[in-house]
This record gives sequence, structure tokens and C-alpha cells, in this order.
Amino acid sequence: MRPHRLLCSLLLVAAAGLGTAGATPAAARPAADPVPLDRIVPAPVSARPAPGVHRLTERTAIRVPGATGETKRVAAYLADVLRPSTGYALPVTARGGDGIVLRLAAKAPEIRKLGAEGYRLTVTGRAVTLTAARPAGLFHGVQTLRQLLPAAAERRTAQPGPWTIAAGTITDTPRYAYRGAMLDVSRHFFSVDKVKRYIDQLALYKINKLHLHLSDDQGWRIAIDSWPRLATYGGSTQVGGGPGGYYTKADYKEIVRYAQSRYLTVVPEIDMPGHTNAALASYAELNCDGVAPPLYTGTEVGFSSFCVPKQVTYDFVDDVVRELAAMTPGPYLHIGGDEAHSTSHEDYVTFMNKVQPVVAEYGKTVVGWHQLTGATPIKGAVAQYWGYDATGAAEKAQVVGAAKKGTKLVLSPADRAYMDMQYTKDTPWGLHWAGYVSVRRSYDWDPGSYLPGAPAGSVLGVEAPLWSETLSRSDQVEYMAFPRLPGIAELGWSPVSTHDWDTYKVRIASQAPRWEALGIDYYRSPEVPWPAE
Repeated sequence: MRPHRLLCSLLLVAAAGLGTAGATPAAARPAADPVPLDRIVPAPVSARPAPGVHRLTERTAIRVPGATGETKRVAAYLADVLRPSTGYALPVTARGGDGIVLRLAAKAPEIRKLGAEGYRLTVTGRAVTLTAARPAGLFHGVQTLRQLLPAAAERRTAQPGPWTIAAGTITDTPRYAYRGAMLDVSRHFFSVDKVKRYIDQLALYKINKLHLHLSDDQGWRIAIDSWPRLATYGGSTQVGGGPGGYYTKADYKEIVRYAQSRYLTVVPEIDMPGHTNAALASYAELNCDGVAPPLYTGTEVGFSSFCVPKQVTYDFVDDVVRELAAMTPGPYLHIGGDEAHSTSHEDYVTFMNKVQPVVAEYGKTVVGWHQLTGATPIKGAVAQYWGYDATGAAEKAQVVGAAKKGTKLVLSPADRAYMDMQYTKDTPWGLHWAGYVSVRRSYDWDPGSYLPGAPAGSVLGVEAPLWSETLSRSDQVEYMAFPRLPGIAELGWSPVSTHDWDTYKVRIASQAPRWEALGIDYYRSPEVPWPAE
């Protein structure tokens, strides 16, 4: 047996040598088939393939002729993505030439009509040229370019390549201006780094709003100088009694900054008048009887309420909104308003009608859950619809009536867009009060016609909320979000003419190697024809 073992050892050594110093140069290896232009998620407005490919090499540069600071930052972002896997220097330079070219052309009529987020990507044998009117368009185009490269391009260690990109032209612009995802950091607290990880995942699919649910019965997660116990006491626990946590103002500003670098706008939410136990426990005077309840670590809803008749309630709201608005450069501030079961209808209307002008006073657009339409939405207000099949006709009619009067809508139907709903009864995390939400069900609906009677122009966009009663780790968040989140992103970005489950399921299946390269956990739904493992 010894000669046989020796021969095996020699063969293993030889094979190892072929994988290192004796490896076939990338230029000499046969190129794998490039990713077809029609595999992009979200589906682009137009994708016209052409013969040939473009190949990245050690001589490739990323060129930003006449660049602004933002264009250079987008180019640097692309270089940071590709340098580890390719091993190439990929210098960012203002000099003209071939390679990867990022260019702003706001004065060109054919580019200007693509708007602030649109782009045109042209790939030839000589160059990859990405053109947009604004830097956000360049950034979204970079996400498309990433998907046209092999999935191994996403890895953080050197990969063998080759790095080929299919030739052709993609012209793209979003259907809706608002394409959001919500992360509930109140039921379970997620650190700044975990939020940043989710931001990077959202950016891959051209999501442009990050809604942070910053307060609830189980935890208050943002420092407010004028009411410091909100964070230090109200933020000291979470569902199940864990340590909780909160964001300092510096933490929050870092989340906002990081989101902006990925062209996402942060939408902060302070839920009220219900979902307020953490605040009520922190300050006794916010309770009608002046007695602070204990901190809460369960998952029931609807039992808490601010004291609507007390003036201190509105002093509190003014302070919180003022401080939060000052930290938030985006236009939106969410005031919640859902499941206020312990607030009488009369008090609810009084409260919401008093609070909305406070938000406007500090320069922000009011967003509320769709129960806001049961009060009097102020001009410019946005209602976030989270109803589902079981929602009563009267409640839906109330929302539609507000939309007809000018209230804009963000659609988050719970039995379609709630990422915390279980896929099936066997899903290890999540809830199912709105039903089980399969990958197909989360994708197979049209925001433009979802609420019959609502004017098409009233739909501002879509959002995929992810509540965290059962979720405390990033891998759990990813498992519940992927593969459903990219489908919601596509509903927000892509033309309705591209919405087709049979073609989508093939495109989403092709994303799996990319998620694996990025270390994203995901649910291997039997509805999707995943690549063989």
C-alpha cells in the first residue's frame, strides 16, 4: 500500500502546484459565459445585448473625467468592492481612456430624462461606460455592473477570474421614488455595525429609504438630551429581557452618514400615541395617573398610550421631534400611529392632529401608519398602508378616501411585504398573524393597482418592514429578508411590464452565488430553481 500512498501524495502535490505558482494565467483560461443582461434584479427598463464581452485586467482603471467629489466617491466604492477579489490595482483617475468610465451628463437630454436615480450602462470590448445625471444614478448603475460580473467578484479574498462582462446597453430609471425597508431596532436592539451591514444589502437592490423603528413598548433606542432616561432606562431591555441598548447621537449620525454614502435616506420613527411603554416607564409624568409602569419585555401590543389631555405630553413630543429632526437630513419623520387600542378614537384624533403640525414646524414631512387617515392627515402627509387581505372594507375605503384628497401612500401590505412573516409553518423564526408569505406571494402583486380606487399618482412607493420580536441576529434578519426583499425592491424599481414570476424566479435564483460570496444567509425556497449546490 505504501507505493500507492506515495503516488497519491505526489498527485496531490502536483495538483496543489497547479493551483498556485503553476496556475494557468487568467488570460489563458477559457472564459466562463458572462452574466446575461436579462438576469439583473431589479429588472431594468431596457437591456439590449450586443456581441462580445469586456474583460477586466490588471491594466484596468476606473476613470472619472471631470469628476465631482461625489462621483469620485462612487468610483472609490466600486474599486473597494472589486480590488480584493480581482487582485487588481484599479486606480481611480480623472484621465480619459478605456476601462471603466463613470460620467455625469446632466445636460444631455437623453440622460436628464432618466432623472436623479436613472443611469445608462454601455459595455463594449474597450470600455464599460456608466452615465447618469446625478451621483445616485451612478451608484445604482454600479450595483447593476456588480451583477454583470461573476459572483466571485464579491468575495474579499483573491479569486482566479476571469472577469468578463457581457456587451450591450442597459437604460434604467425607477418606477417609484420611494423604495424602502424598515428595521425594527426596538423589539431587539441592533448595533451600528449590524445596521450598516443591512444598509449594504439594501443598496445592492437599489433600495433608497431605511426606515428605523426607534421606539416601542420594549425599548427606546435614540438618545434625547432633554429626556435622557428615555435611552438610559427605556432602552435598557428588549424582548425576552436582554440588555437592549440605544444609539447615542453620534451613533445615529454615523448610521445616517453611512446610509447617505449608499444613497439611502434614513426615515426615523417614534411610534405614538401607542407602543409607548418604554417612554411611559421612563417618565411617570407622561402617564395620566402619574405612575410609571414597569419595563416590558413581552410581545403583546395595544396596551400603552400617552396621556392625551396632558400638556406635558406635547412638550415631550416637541422636544423629541425637534432633536430628532435636527439629526436627520432626510425629509421624512415617521410618527407611527398604529395599534393605539388603549387610546379612544376621540383622543387619537386629537393627538395626531396636534402632533402633525409639530413635525411640519421642524421642517419634516409627516409619515404615519395608515391609521393616520382616521384622523386628519395634513397637507403633504404620507400614510404607510400595512393592511392585508383580512383588513375590513371600511378601513381600506378610509385610506383610499385620504389618497383621493392628496395623501400619498407607501404600500407595505403585511401579507406581501412584511419580511418577518414566516415563509411556511416550518420557518424557524418570524410570526404568521398575517398568514404565511411565500417568495412568490411577496412578489406577485402590483403596487399601482393594489388598493382599488386609490389614484395611481398617490402611490409614492413600497416598503418591506422587518419586525424583530423573534429576530436578534443578522443571520436571522438575512434569512427572513432574502429572497423576498429583492422582490419588493423590484416592485418599486422596475416597470410593471417586467413583473412576471416565471422569469423573476430564474433571475432571483441566479443571485444565490452572489449572496453566498457576500456571506448573506437566505431561505432556499422550493418555489425557486436554485443552482445545484
